Amino acid sequence: MVAAMLDHISLRVQDHSRAVAFYRAALAPLGYRVLMEFQGAAGLGAGMPDFWLMATEQPLNPIHVAFSADRATVDAFHAAALAAGGTDNGPPGLRADFHPHYYAAFVRDPEGNNVEVVCHADPDAKPAPVKTAARKSARKVVKAKPKAKAKPKAKAKPKAKAKLKAKPKTKKPAAKKKRR
Repeated sequence: MVAAMLDHISLRVQDHSRAVAFYRAALAPLGYRVLMEFQGAAGLGAGMPDFWLMATEQPLNPIHVAFSADRATVDAFHAAALAAGGTDNGPPGLRADFHPHYYAAFVRDPEGNNVEVVCHADPDAKPAPVKTAARKSARKVVKAKPKAKAKPKAKAKPKAKAKLKAKPKTKKPAAKKKRR
């Protein structure tokens, strides 16, 4: 799996409080909420603040930003964004000119930016088959048996000293000396 390359995006807005209210409501179906807020800045996200709203007095050049979601969330976003003051810029539906499964909705935010939520998944796709090795290893997964408690070792009995009978010492007959 390739790691995501973008970390966060900052969107410049002139009416900061209106923009925060709009995006708080419009992105709620995606699990986004305001995670950090400072004077003139708000970071929204669904875990980490990856979408920032930054106040500016400079003239705006509206942009297009797209969020990824499932089809039901695309629909929920569109309804929430319109209810929050957005303008319809394309209702939820297939955009086959992009690709056969491109399902998206578009809304203009109060600042004029084009906000999209898109789903690329094929709704008829079957889940990928599990690889054979993975199935085999899944079958091999067994609950580990609890280790039996070690039995206490019995104390060794002291060995009785064996009584040895003393053998009588026998003297070997002295070797006879040869006379010369």
